[in-house]
Amino acid sequence: MTKKKDHMIIGYTAGVYDMFHIGHLNVIRNAKAQCDYLIVAVSTDELVKKEKNKTPVIPFEERKDIIASLKYVDEVVPQIDKNKFGAWQKYKFNKMFVGSDWENTPQWKKYEKELKPHGVEIVYLPHTDGISSTKLTELIKKILPNE
Repeated sequence: MTKKKDHMIIGYTAGVYDMFHIGHLNVIRNAKAQCDYLIVAVSTDELVKKEKNKTPVIPFEERKDIIASLKYVDEVVPQIDKNKFGAWQKYKFNKMFVGSDWENTPQWKKYEKELKPHGVEIVYLPHTDGISSTKLTELIKKILPNE
């Protein structure tokens, strides 16, 4: 992994990355194109259970390994909560990347307000329509017989 330097643009993005798909890759690839060093936070199983009330299909350690294997990713960290300011305090990123489907939501307006005084730019990357881990899970459930 590359060593972080003071003059580098450090990027940060976070997600569950369950059942990794092209939408996940698009966000990570587009984020890396806009920074020198990309930190990707992967939500822990406990956070997914708490926030989404479901258990990921792929366990945290495996999701983390999948993300770490991508050439666009410089560092993988666990996301144990949704405190974006706390993440900034820990990792000191300059840019935070998120899908455009979150733009103008109350949650992300709050993050923008918290992080702007610290020089953090929130970049909304194009959402890949038609694909999601939830859709993939639903499709698999239809295909596989009930056990």
